[in-house]
Amino acid sequence: MRFKAVLFDLDGTLPDRDASLALFIDDQYERYPAFQKVQKDVFTKRFIELDQHGYVWKDKVYEQLLAEFQIPDLRWEELLEDYLQSFQNHCVGFPHLIQMLSSLKSCGTKIALISNGYGQFQYDNFKALGISPFFDEILISEWEGLRKPDSAIFERALYKLGVKAEDALFVGDHPDSDIRGSRAVGMKAVWKYNSTFSPDVEADGIIHELDELVKFIF
Repeated sequence: MRFKAVLFDLDGTLPDRDASLALFIDDQYERYPAFQKVQKDVFTKRFIELDQHGYVWKDKVYEQLLAEFQIPDLRWEELLEDYLQSFQNHCVGFPHLIQMLSSLKSCGTKIALISNGYGQFQYDNFKALGISPFFDEILISEWEGLRKPDSAIFERALYKLGVKAEDALFVGDHPDSDIRGSRAVGMKAVWKYNSTFSPDVEADGIIHELDELVKFIF
């Protein structure tokens, strides 16, 4: 086995965030009649545009939606709270997620998560995927007081796992936070292809599907 540990990003790497968001939007639209003055496909398209693949927090998304579609009967604070509580119910993993993690774990590989974001929200989404038994360590930026690509959060994860950087592989979809950040501490890094970014990513490998990761491990 080439690596003693594999560390993963969350959004866009393990859960299919775009698919999960689409499911959530559909559900929230149906539960809030005030939204239904706008055609569902128009509402959904604009929500996704404003969301910018999760890089715009939902308070701003909801404020803009309510203003653009002139919906006075709802408050963005209520919608944000609903998002925080309900999004986890719609999280779906990328294909081959469970099989890939099972393969790693069956060979004694240590597995960790390093995710930027709000602690409880990210942790709830992670748990919703049904994969927590595979993981030895979970680090979320709010709870750690550190954010990728800060080297300290990668080093903390490696320390907790008890492995050296050269014996670990990081897998993520963000060129800076995940790939450059992990490589800066001496880890190898595999980029989970994300069409949002330029394909010119300096990684040690690129995968489009999670089952492709196995070839980098063994």
